[in-house]
Amino acid sequence: MKLLVCISKVPDTTTKISFKDNNTRFNDENVAWIINPTDEWYALVRALELKEKFGGTVTVINVGRAVNDPIIRRALAIGADDAVRIDADETDSYYVAAQIAEYAKGKGYDIIFTGKETIDYNGCMVGGVVAELLDLPFVSLATSLEIEGNTATIKREIEGGKEIVKVQTPFVVSATKGLAEARIANMRGIMAARTKPLTVVPAVQVDTFTEIKNYELPPQRSSVKLISPDKVEELVELLHNEAKII
Repeated sequence: MKLLVCISKVPDTTTKISFKDNNTRFNDENVAWIINPTDEWYALVRALELKEKFGGTVTVINVGRAVNDPIIRRALAIGADDAVRIDADETDSYYVAAQIAEYAKGKGYDIIFTGKETIDYNGCMVGGVVAELLDLPFVSLATSLEIEGNTATIKREIEGGKEIVKVQTPFVVSATKGLAEARIANMRGIMAARTKPLTVVPAVQVDTFTEIKNYELPPQRSSVKLISPDKVEELVELLHNEAKII
């Protein structure tokens, strides 16, 4: 099978988020970067499992500058065969998806994987837009994916339950929890990743439809108020008038 896995670079979840330039840009000083978790834990690992079962190749693709190379090498250390970086700034979801679709066009990938969303912008858009631009089926929120011949049986999350769908390859799928078990790169993989191919290709001309005007941090959590168990009336008054939840 010929598999393509889209990966994004996101801040580590322990990063203290701040902004600069009058809150118009993310401050990336002292930020530890990681592969977006659903891209790595579920999309990449399930693609590797399919390659191990059926043979083929797993290519990871990223849109970004050279500063992204360390997280791409991490994907190679986990087991991807090669990598492609489209040399451009990630301006918005459509731009990223259009770059990936343009690269993938005509290359015969059986499945294109994405994570369900990135943990920084939570857009959930790239997979669907890639599918639309390539005129391929798109299945979102996959928690199970099995292949028989050219047919994939996919379980996906829906409101209040799960749905089972069948789709013919090629298609695009977004991965979420349950699709695979996360893997940790071992020393052999880390050493091998140094020499695996990482191809850098120029970006194509694509329109950008959105622009970030301003960032805001969520309001700080208020301090905890401790109410004595024998002051039920005070608790009710606070829940009604201050917290406004009853």
